[in-house]
Amino acid sequence: QVQLVESGGGLVQPGGSLRLSCVTSGFVFSWYTMRWYRQALGKERELVASISNTGDSTTYADSMKGRFTISRDNAKKTVYLQMNSLKPEDTAVYYCYANIKLNNNWGQGTQVTVSS
Repeated sequence: QVQLVESGGGLVQPGGSLRLSCVTSGFVFSWYTMRWYRQALGKERELVASISNTGDSTTYADSMKGRFTISRDNAKKTVYLQMNSLKPEDTAVYYCYANIKLNNNWGQGTQVTVSS
């Protein structure tokens, strides 16, 4: 059974940083691209960043480039999202995602709130 469990969200002031983690199980982690999405209240879910199975290739949404960094530790079966220079508009629920054998797999999400 595929499981994705996010953690690390919370309340942070504008300009602050957070590091999200997604611990996985139930599949061969090192075989698959991993992604982070987010969904703000009243908005559609959007792709934040993705990382290839080896970690050699990463992509980011334009608004996150230079502020967010996705990484992974295949030995720990964990993917991370380092978020710096956070803005109020980054407030959202952040989800870990993996497409495993054509099935969509989501974590439960972790709330990030950027506010003074």
